Amino acid sequence: MAWDRNAMAARAARELKDGFYVNLGIGIPTLVANHVPAGVEVTLQSENGMLGIGPFPYDDEVDPDLINAGKQTVSVLPSTSFFSSSQSFAMIRGGHIDLAVLGAMEVSEGGDLANWMIPGKMVKGMGGAMDLVAGVKEIVVVMDHTAKDGAPKFLPACTLPLTGRGVVDMIVTDLAVFRRPARGQDFRLTELAPGVTVDEVAAKTTARYRAD
Repeated sequence: MAWDRNAMAARAARELKDGFYVNLGIGIPTLVANHVPAGVEVTLQSENGMLGIGPFPYDDEVDPDLINAGKQTVSVLPSTSFFSSSQSFAMIRGGHIDLAVLGAMEVSEGGDLANWMIPGKMVKGMGGAMDLVAGVKEIVVVMDHTAKDGAPKFLPACTLPLTGRGVVDMIVTDLAVFRRPARGQDFRLTELAPGVTVDEVAAKTTARYRAD
């Protein structure tokens, strides 16, 4: 059986290291905050000007003025700080964020990322993804392995407008984990979801990767 959204987020959370400053993208990546490994302390950063994001609040604790970049209500910690979005992007562009976990519509075999728009559909805004992939030290993508129509999302080349070229270091899908030793090298299939076979992954992937 494939991983569900929480299992995918939990797998991505295993990449968090003690002391990391981490940016979580919209969608499945926000769930990573619920799966930080025991004994690991990370500081979550949001592009809209928040450092030290607390857990999602219970219904009776919601403060509509406290939101992350995806407009989800969050909570604060004793160490939380607030600042302008310009300062937030200075952190990102200055290389001060260790890891970003992002969603994606497509990833190419060369690590290109497409996650900000689909031509012909409404675009609410560009968001901070382009800055994140340019300034953050490591990029982990969490996404469904295929689109709703069954089309592969891990492709030889992206068909949608790019967010960044060669920027993805690791991919976690509902079927498998792909990682590359260094940028410019091939992705390797390093892990399968429970019950998923190598042949199933191959049948649903058109990108080149190593399975050794």
